Amino acid sequence: MNSISNKKINQVTDQTLVVGMDIAKKKHYACFVDERGRVLKKSFPVPQSREGLEWLYQCIVKAMEEVEKTEVIVGIEPTGYYWLNLAYFLDEKGISLVMTNPMHVKRSKELDDNLPTKHDAKDALVIARLVKDGRFSYPRILKGMEAELRAGATFRSKLVEEQGAVRNQMIRWLDRYFPEFTQVFPSFGKMALAVLEQTPFPSDLAGKEIEEVLTLYRQSEGLQSPQKPKAKKLMELAQHSIGVTEGQQMARIEIATLVRRYRQLEEEIEALTQQLTELVQTSVEYEWLKTVPGLGDATIVELLSEIGSFSHYQDPRQLLKLAGLTLREHSSGQHKGQKRISKRGRRRLRALLFRVMMPMIRHNEAFRQLHEYYTTRPDNPLRKKQSIVVLCGKLLKVLHAVCTKHQAFDAKRMMQDIFGLETAA
Repeated sequence: MNSISNKKINQVTDQTLVVGMDIAKKKHYACFVDERGRVLKKSFPVPQSREGLEWLYQCIVKAMEEVEKTEVIVGIEPTGYYWLNLAYFLDEKGISLVMTNPMHVKRSKELDDNLPTKHDAKDALVIARLVKDGRFSYPRILKGMEAELRAGATFRSKLVEEQGAVRNQMIRWLDRYFPEFTQVFPSFGKMALAVLEQTPFPSDLAGKEIEEVLTLYRQSEGLQSPQKPKAKKLMELAQHSIGVTEGQQMARIEIATLVRRYRQLEEEIEALTQQLTELVQTSVEYEWLKTVPGLGDATIVELLSEIGSFSHYQDPRQLLKLAGLTLREHSSGQHKGQKRISKRGRRRLRALLFRVMMPMIRHNEAFRQLHEYYTTRPDNPLRKKQSIVVLCGKLLKVLHAVCTKHQAFDAKRMMQDIFGLETAA
């Protein structure tokens, strides 16, 4: 850690112009300081436009000439996605861009004036002084397939979220008008959607024969062979339904709209997933990741969309930090605090690892044995959740080794390495 911090500090020399920028949607603020943190140019506004960014570049060039600097580093506090336009612009100009932690900005802004005042001009100076002290990280500007995967996976997650919202609306509708429906159809498969499309209310089933109902369901999209037992059971429950019978005209329009939107989202998600899978299969790392039992195409798409290429990371500990799996501890004097994961990283990557690890423990023999060992070992046994956290970190290390060394996953070698370290310890 010290070597990394020293490298960052050494990056700012007496030949470096440090630019701190507070990012906003329409207007940024920039401030120039030297390697000691002395203000060379007070904070000034920079419009979020091509003309504004070009003017910023000219200001940087002019300032470097006036104060005789040969290098420049721009530091920002990330604010949503508003910094991306600036990042790609600076990348085109060959200017280094770094990021400061928003928490560091918040906690250090009182150092100069001892006031909790917050405004864009002040934040730009605070960011610049954090950068000159080496308190920054390096963002990766996504390009090529990495950018495509990130954009596609992000959009797919939004579609899945929207589909979940539509599903919840359909459940709410059923709770009012046909609460017995879920006893027959706990999920919204093809037949459940056909029922909601053709006979959404219990009254729609009254007085009909079973074959007549099945004929209606066959008219729905994608359903050729409706299940007779389910239809029969639904008709029996409909006879004694407690569903609301008022306002059905508008309710019929509502459920028809929800069913159409649900089907549309299913098709869009399926098509997008197929495109992402075809894209990720062109990656060099795909063939190595497929050698790990328990990693499917959908998981590899999400994994590479969050991480990018494993070759960007020299040490697997960088991946643990990216996922927020590094340990934090609160200890003082004789008090020994409990260690917990920091959760300061990419939330979606951490959630993905947890989702992957549960089935992997069941279907991947090596990880199943490790889970059993960690939870049953005589010295310092882990709780199940603690073991899963450890295994998530282990999975990242294994994937890093597999992709960077271009070697297929070897369960026996992994087990030997781990138990060898445990024995030596």
